[in-house]
Amino acid sequence: MNEFEIRAYTKKELALCYFPSSTNPHTAVNRLMSWINRCEPLHSMLEMNGYRKMSRWFSPREVELIVDYLGEP
Repeated sequence: MNEFEIRAYTKKELALCYFPSSTNPHTAVNRLMSWINRCEPLHSMLEMNGYRKMSRWFSPREVELIVDYLGEP
């Protein structure tokens, strides 16, 4: 199995990594954002690193934080 690559991802792209069986990308994004919002330490760290709710992309640093708190997809 390939190791997950830390790089910039669109929200849709990263969400589909976590929820590959999702038939609707919008649903996958909603699920991922729900996980992120429920993990207060992760949400706080993302905000401290410049994350904004309306962003369409996660930076490599934000992806690294997500993987640290939620695990690899």
